[in-house]
Amino acid sequence: MHILVTGGAGFIGSHVVEAYRAAGHRVSVVDDLSRGRRENLPPEVPLYEIDIRSPELAALFDRIRPEVVNHHAAQVSVSRSVRRPAEDAAINIVGLVNVLQQAARVEARKVLFSSSVAVYGDPQYQPCDEPHPCQPLSPYGLSKLTGERYVRLFGRIHGLDYTLFRYGNVYGPRQDTEGEAGVIALFARAMVDGAPTTIDGDGAQTRDFVYVGDVARASVLALEVGSAETLNLGTGRAVSINALWRTLRDLTGYQGRERHGPPRAGDIRHMVLDVSHAAETLGWRAQVRLDEGLARTVRSMRA
Repeated sequence: MHILVTGGAGFIGSHVVEAYRAAGHRVSVVDDLSRGRRENLPPEVPLYEIDIRSPELAALFDRIRPEVVNHHAAQVSVSRSVRRPAEDAAINIVGLVNVLQQAARVEARKVLFSSSVAVYGDPQYQPCDEPHPCQPLSPYGLSKLTGERYVRLFGRIHGLDYTLFRYGNVYGPRQDTEGEAGVIALFARAMVDGAPTTIDGDGAQTRDFVYVGDVARASVLALEVGSAETLNLGTGRAVSINALWRTLRDLTGYQGRERHGPPRAGDIRHMVLDVSHAAETLGWRAQVRLDEGLARTVRSMRA
């Protein structure tokens, strides 16, 4: 199967590319390299350096005619979306619509869309399941929710199959400091370098951290199942930022002190996911424990 991964030179996208290749699929990548890196990809994987908002995308779809599109290209920073909401919408909404138009036009079989738990806002109950009301607290969360609705609409209008993934806080090797789990990359980089670290707010906020290899595996499974489904991908376990900091301190041997700064605008206070629907639909559950995933991340960063 020929799969186009947008944002495929980035953190999560490059792991998805690896998972598809390991499963025997042919993969092409679109990435403007604003955040992605060519070295994240095997040299034999075709990389097309195109902005997803560009008219050039249509010509590429005509040339390669992918059977499946896995859409990871996005603006992923909550704080940046608060500062620059128009930029966030241009990439996460306008860019997505361009991708969907081209996929429908060349009659791609399916689109996989990477959404986020940021669509929920502060949960009314936990663990948070897919029917939970969506009340985003940031432009990023709103752009992802709008993206989901566009994917569903294109599914109805054009018969384009889809699976929507609401990612928890994805972390692992190659992660940068933007995105919902960027705190892990920030802490790990600073601790490995012996630099000061700062915890946003009181550190009691909780997140559902899920290893990048686990979410990449879900993208492989969803090639054949999960039609027109919306699926949470997480571990079902809440971890506080304070506990995360201490685990990384122990893994790195960090000698610095625990310091706190102001909370980030637009941040959700607590989040843990109900992932039973992904288990029922895909046969998927997270397999990598947090301590093991953090150890892999730290080893990768040191290397």
